[in-house]
Amino acid sequence: MGNSKFDGVVLMKSFSVEKDSLRRKIWSLMEEGGISRFPKPVLGRIPNFVGAEIAAARLVEEEEYRRARIVKVNPDAPQHTVRLKVLLDGKMLLVPTPRLREGFMVLDPDGIPRGSYAEASTIRGSFKHGRPCRLDELPRVDMVVDGSVAISEDGVRIGKGGGYSELEYAILREVGAVGDDTPVFTTVHDVQIVDHVPKEPHDLTVDAIMTPTRTIRVKRRYERPKGILWGKISQDQLRNIPVLLALRKAGVPLG
Repeated sequence: MGNSKFDGVVLMKSFSVEKDSLRRKIWSLMEEGGISRFPKPVLGRIPNFVGAEIAAARLVEEEEYRRARIVKVNPDAPQHTVRLKVLLDGKMLLVPTPRLREGFMVLDPDGIPRGSYAEASTIRGSFKHGRPCRLDELPRVDMVVDGSVAISEDGVRIGKGGGYSELEYAILREVGAVGDDTPVFTTVHDVQIVDHVPKEPHDLTVDAIMTPTRTIRVKRRYERPKGILWGKISQDQLRNIPVLLALRKAGVPLG
């Protein structure tokens, strides 16, 4: 009989290798095809792409976005237009800080001069115009928008490899700021859509994919993480991400 623990480790390593291969394939395709945009090189990033504004325009036409009052959007370059549109539409914007070092920032369009919205929707501008949000202050999020390096049509995404989108979602889930019914969307270029992405328990799946040419609605096949998988959290993460340490010490959801 096989060793199930050993088999599980081997399987996870296999998934990791496959995901890394997909990342490198997409990064190369985008660079070589003239699809990528600043910041470059795209290696190691959620890649910015030609047509990101068109994909964002598709997203904001969707009913889930129209109904949303508070939208969480990743801080990466290809989703800049989404963040700007959230502010322009008078919605509250929740943005995770890079590597979650300083948790989440909340940006209230009513407290920001309209002429500063473009600046506020950048990483640096979010620190200038937003305010840090404690775990017990995190608002109920109506919609999540994440960036991706690659994604399959069944909604399984790959980020740049740090696991931060999954961790952000897990933290929000722990405190009750998102639920299983909270819609999750992504905007990507068409070349970032692949036939298959291996699915692991911590992976966050999406409900819709917006590209410059089409909108793909995903029929959900997989359960989403119901919180933080503490067995996958390292001591380095606990040291470097204060919100994780606060949750660990609390021992229970704060919301």
